[in-house]
Amino acid sequence: MTISMSSASLPVFTTMLRNLSHCMDKAEASAAARKFDVNVLVQARLAPDMLPFASQIRIACDAAKLAAARLGGVDAPKFADDETTFAQLKDRIAKTLEFLVTVPPTAIDGTEGKEITFPIGRDGSTRTMKGEDYLKHWVLPNVFFHVTTAYALLRHNGVDLGKVDYLVGAQAAA
Repeated sequence: MTISMSSASLPVFTTMLRNLSHCMDKAEASAAARKFDVNVLVQARLAPDMLPFASQIRIACDAAKLAAARLGGVDAPKFADDETTFAQLKDRIAKTLEFLVTVPPTAIDGTEGKEITFPIGRDGSTRTMKGEDYLKHWVLPNVFFHVTTAYALLRHNGVDLGKVDYLVGAQAAA
């Protein structure tokens, strides 16, 4: 049995973004317990030349919403990219999740061979890939990379997270 493009994308995006929000909930609880403003983590980096935590959240959300839109032939919501607080970043995740449930799986299924052209980098360059390759070799790695980087930034800053938080999210406590 083959898997569909929608089953390989929409539930994966949803799970990863929900788990990311769960990790952020734990960061808020950690900050409260340790008596510091959780918003200091918004600009956290592991290295001087890497994007900060806020960008990791933005890009993870954008990768998921834009993939669903491009594959499904629908318009993606536009976000201002101006979040400066944890609450705003969590709202961005929530808005992305709200959008994902509006994309019909039937619009994504069968797009394995669809030509997807998308921007890469900041110089206006584009890349074109077949839908299946775009999903498997561009989008999914990007979502996982940025969610993992956000997780690592929180761990590095003392948030008590484990692999189960990344993989299972809030269901880990249930």
